[in-house]
Amino acid sequence: MRGWLLAFVLVSAAVSRPVAQSSPAIDWSAIEQETLTHFQALVRMDTSDPPGGEKPAADYLASVLKKEGITVEVFANEPNRPNVVARLTGSGRKRPILIMGHTDTVNIDPKKWTHPPFGAVRDGGYIYGRGTVDDKDNVVAALIVMLMLKRSNVPLDRDVVFLAEAGEEGATRVGVELMANQHFRAIDAEYCIAEGGGVTRQGGQVRYASVQTVEKVPNRIDLIAHGPAGHGSVPLMTNAVVGLSKAVAAVAEWQPPIDLNDTTAAYFSRLAAISPPEQARYYRDVLTGDAKAAAAADAWLREHEPRHASMLRTSISPNIIQGGYRSNVIPSEARASLDVRMLPDENPARFLEQLKRVVNDSSVEAVFTGGSRADAHWSPTGQPRSGGESSINSEAFKAIEAAVTKHYQTTTLPTMSTGATDMAFLRAKGIQCYGIGPALDFEDGPKGFGSHSDQERILESELHRFVRFNWDVVVNLARRP
Repeated sequence: MRGWLLAFVLVSAAVSRPVAQSSPAIDWSAIEQETLTHFQALVRMDTSDPPGGEKPAADYLASVLKKEGITVEVFANEPNRPNVVARLTGSGRKRPILIMGHTDTVNIDPKKWTHPPFGAVRDGGYIYGRGTVDDKDNVVAALIVMLMLKRSNVPLDRDVVFLAEAGEEGATRVGVELMANQHFRAIDAEYCIAEGGGVTRQGGQVRYASVQTVEKVPNRIDLIAHGPAGHGSVPLMTNAVVGLSKAVAAVAEWQPPIDLNDTTAAYFSRLAAISPPEQARYYRDVLTGDAKAAAAADAWLREHEPRHASMLRTSISPNIIQGGYRSNVIPSEARASLDVRMLPDENPARFLEQLKRVVNDSSVEAVFTGGSRADAHWSPTGQPRSGGESSINSEAFKAIEAAVTKHYQTTTLPTMSTGATDMAFLRAKGIQCYGIGPALDFEDGPKGFGSHSDQERILESELHRFVRFNWDVVVNLARRP
């Protein structure tokens, strides 16, 4: 009898308690329409940098978020260039996740655009406009994730923090540097998801997905040749232009040794597994301990796949040469600027000494003259800062890889970017950052479409797939089990 009564009481208590409701099914058709509305609105705003005027985009985002009851903060050291931070609060059992994108874009040459560069025109399944793939796609995907989390009342173990930053394209002082150095508490997180990766399609089929886990350090070294000035009618062996030419040629021929890290080793290994045999052989050979095979593979990559060759080492590209002011005067000075993209663990002082030995000319100076993101990697004393490479064994990378498999059915390649992103400043603060992006067609580049290209576009279907991908990554990382 007592057992029956106990069972009755337990059942009655269970019935009397409110039953937890599962999250409502997502109406993806409505989400896609909302995505399109916000995306077109943002692309239609001219936020070119320079001159930089991200305030309309920032105001728009803040308004949309506040309307949903999401906490918003705005930070700016220039009134027209604000950064928007929004937060959804979790239980605190795990550290936050930061999802971010930048609202500024590079400049445009309107003569080269078929559609208005700030028209967000829909044509043939594409949306055309500056910023469609750099970086208003990431901004909108993160915005939609925030709105969906709030509306669905998803229980969170992590705070989810959204950052729409200014100044990424050339004025980091108003964007990520301001946030990292003066307002870091507003964006501090365990993981960060931002731009820097993407999915490659070829012939309309997905080939692979890249996730940026580390990036090279952009820097600039100037070679400055000196010699006596003179009349051009009397050639001199000490001609500064001649000395500079020899120095540039020597540096261009020099190939620093191959130096792989965890990311690049995994990249070439995984790329070999999905590539045709004739290419796969070269990818595997750079991983081998056989110096001769690695050298042959390196030479092949430099000729046929220079982007991959750049991932093997610190790279040097002579891009600017200046010397002389009239044809009949031998100048006393000539200068060349080298774009040097260093490996994250490269010691800058030691590298400069190696380069001087390659030049081997006492009349030619070699000096560092700046780097847009060098301070994010090295302290003023030249010591590497922590957090240069994000782990490919972390919970975040595994969540991204799982979402790639689900939405794109392809291999995930951890990637070292040869370019630069604002994640460098956040990695220096100890945040593990991962660069992602939507699927883009390999064929678009040669046609003149792409990030920083003459024109820019994104497939509508891939924008929507990217939103679903972001949703799964964030929910799997932040949701309470």
